[in-house]
Amino acid sequence: MDDPSTQSGDVLLLECNLDDMTPEALGYALEQALMAGALDAWFTPVTMKKSRPAVVFSVLCRPEDGSALRRLLLHETTSLGVRWRRLQRETAQRRGDQVLTPWGPVRRKLKILDGAVVSIKPEYEDCARLAREHGVPLREVVSAAQEAEI
Repeated sequence: MDDPSTQSGDVLLLECNLDDMTPEALGYALEQALMAGALDAWFTPVTMKKSRPAVVFSVLCRPEDGSALRRLLLHETTSLGVRWRRLQRETAQRRGDQVLTPWGPVRRKLKILDGAVVSIKPEYEDCARLAREHGVPLREVVSAAQEAEI
């Protein structure tokens, strides 16, 4: 029986191998993929033929975004081709909230399974900004945001 607190669906995994791009150009291509609608994007270090160090550039996307993101990879990278495959995934319900810590507000992501919050992830950017502004350790801001009432 399906769990009503999760959702299943198809996604595409796009990939290309890159052994001749600078780290800055790789970072730019990753940013562009995320801005163009990728659900996630990452690099995995690999060794290619002739022992050349390289990365596999992976992009996870909705099927309807696949064509545009394949074109983006061909435009923004040195790759001559992009491979892809359809995958299935299951995702937990989630919702966002905002809590007030002693140093200011922090947005959080809440993961929900079977109607219960099972994890809370404070937004790093909010916590880091408050830690810098108030001269307190980041871990204190994160801890306060995690422990705040839902």
